[in-house]
Amino acid sequence: KSGSKEPGRVVSGSITIKQAEDIAKQKMNDLNAIDLEQATKIICGSARSMGIEVKR
Repeated sequence: KSGSKEPGRVVSGSITIKQAEDIAKQKMNDLNAIDLEQATKIICGSARSMGIEVKR
């Protein structure tokens, strides 16, 4: 799947914080983050920029 064609206006899907943490654990070596919390914030920001809603 692809992200939204209009991020910020149209939501193309959603993930939970737990799912973002799981992604961050897998991507930890590739991310410029010191700990899991920072890596999760990076993943959440990337998701939002693609039009994916991050649910708390």
